[in-house]
Amino acid sequence: MVKEDLIKRSPVRIFMDSINGGLKPGELGVIVSPSGIGKTSVLVQIAMDKLLQDKKVIHISFTRHTDYVLTWYEDIFNEFIKKKNLENEQDVKNEAVKNRVLMKFTQGAVSGEQILKSLKALIKDGGFNADAIIIDGYDFYLSGEDHLPSILGFASEMGVSVWYSCTVMGEEPFYDDRNIPLVLKNYAELFAVIIVLDPKQDHIAFTVSKDRSVFNPENMALKLDPKTLMIQGN
Repeated sequence: MVKEDLIKRSPVRIFMDSINGGLKPGELGVIVSPSGIGKTSVLVQIAMDKLLQDKKVIHISFTRHTDYVLTWYEDIFNEFIKKKNLENEQDVKNEAVKNRVLMKFTQGAVSGEQILKSLKALIKDGGFNADAIIIDGYDFYLSGEDHLPSILGFASEMGVSVWYSCTVMGEEPFYDDRNIPLVLKNYAELFAVIIVLDPKQDHIAFTVSKDRSVFNPENMALKLDPKTLMIQGN
């Protein structure tokens, strides 16, 4: 199989088609669930899909060691090509690695302004023309949502899309009557897309809480395999 066929047949295509082609430059999206449900896996699959299309991705982690994130990328790449007989497999992998930058920050130890300054230096001064930024592990309960307007402005200025993960915690309910996470309710309008991962008995379902101006549109025909945490069609 050639790389173009791998991209075309990826379940991530169904995911993106379900949200009008995916995030556009200047848009924010978020994957929401309790801890350990599969948010990081989904974000890495989104990133890997872009990397396979020769697009550049910046992955920011707030909670995990870099080795942990690298393991996710390795495992997801292997699952993407499993039994696919991909031509020039090592060359494809090397090209993906070249187009990815991993950054780790400790929340509270560095300001949002400093993070944006680092990103801007990488993209503009460093010539790393990223298509997407992944922000995983940011604790919205700890630092709130006040940085989101700045991130949205930065995304528009740089022409990148930004995907977050958001872990809901504490006592239920986690969501309001529109299935918007309560921790994000004051800034829900800043997110173009809000996806909730909903654990079921034998799979993890995708629920679209918000797709641009539409709340609770028709649910995706998608799920996560509970063992591999890979996106699958129903």
